[in-house]
Amino acid sequence: MKEKSCAFSGHRLLGDDFDRQLLERVTEGLMKRGVLTFYCGMAKGFDLAAAETVLKFRDRYGAKLVACIPYEGQPERFSSSDRERYLNILEYCDEKVVFSKNYNRCCMHARDRYMAENCGVLVCYLRKKSGGTFYTVNYARTLGVKIIEV
Repeated sequence: MKEKSCAFSGHRLLGDDFDRQLLERVTEGLMKRGVLTFYCGMAKGFDLAAAETVLKFRDRYGAKLVACIPYEGQPERFSSSDRERYLNILEYCDEKVVFSKNYNRCCMHARDRYMAENCGVLVCYLRKKSGGTFYTVNYARTLGVKIIEV
């Protein structure tokens, strides 16, 4: 049910202004209001922080984490610490949706569109007017999705 679902989108590099506690307050607040399905794009940076946040509160509220994986080898170029975080999160995801076996020029947008089309609210960390997060936020707006910037 779209109105009870949330997606996350944000930059891979987090600035000094990134506030994990704000992300936690927003995420838990959504859960308290009955939003219990969370879609995460599994990119390093904001996505992994968002997934960890969902896992922190999941059992308390009965929430579900869905890993939206653009292609099977997504973590191959991550640092060893980010790859370890990714694999740990993936182990605890309730569902995994993979958009392509191999990287191609469309797999990231396919993931981003899927998340926007399946949520009622998009929590984002958006600091620049270009790139995947900018695309996802604008696409979600055209669909009438509520946007919460953190």
